[in-house]
Amino acid sequence: MVATPIGNLGDITLRALETLKAVDVIAAEDTRHSAQLLGHFGIRAKLVALHEHNEQSAGQKIVELLHAGQSVALISDAGTPAISDPGALLVNLVHQAGVKVVPIPGANAAIAALSAAGLLMPRFLFVGFLPAKSSHRKQVLETLRSVPVTLVFYEAPHRVLESVADLAETLGGARNITFARELTKTFETFHACRLDEALAWLQADPNQQRGEFVLLVEGAPAVEEQTVSDAARHTLQTLLAELPLKQAVKLATEITGAKKNALYQLALELKPE
Repeated sequence: MVATPIGNLGDITLRALETLKAVDVIAAEDTRHSAQLLGHFGIRAKLVALHEHNEQSAGQKIVELLHAGQSVALISDAGTPAISDPGALLVNLVHQAGVKVVPIPGANAAIAALSAAGLLMPRFLFVGFLPAKSSHRKQVLETLRSVPVTLVFYEAPHRVLESVADLAETLGGARNITFARELTKTFETFHACRLDEALAWLQADPNQQRGEFVLLVEGAPAVEEQTVSDAARHTLQTLLAELPLKQAVKLATEITGAKKNALYQLALELKPE
């Protein structure tokens, strides 16, 4: 599994070059694209195609090559194979065949973006590409709305406007977003703003809609744990024995001064029916 540059060809590692020169076969997502990369470094290996539409059949053929004693390297169009790119299915097939899989690490757009964004939130969740359809995209975003860590998305230029609009609508405009565009390339751009300002920034200059994007979106604010005193709990239990849940919570809030949300959650536990 050989990582290749995400833009700047100088980011390829010495180990990657040594590996690609040494193997018998190189499996590539797009053989024409990869032929240019390999030609730049004077690498002349046999190329076979392995992409999302043929990974099962091509993977079986690669396993046969490995059993025949040949060595195979997998590369994607850019970055690390199997990370929002084909490769995971092949790796599973190779593992099942009892053949060793070796990672050759290197460029990764998500890590590159996080390293240069200056975000203070120490944890992140890598989501990758969102669904192409808005309805499906919003369903996925809804499941992420309460996640309290930085959300990392990949997005293509022809969908970035729609995706950012859905991000703002589903997650709320008050969150911050950092655009990392065209990483390691000539027009590399970092821009941070609120989600409700993001669409206007993109639309202000068509050039800002070009290239591949990493979108870093602020996570949900941490929810403070709300505790209920023993006295408030006893009051709520007494009221629940005689009153409907909502009415019991309302009265318990007025009597004890405890937080309504905390009492409501406790009431659901005490009287789930």
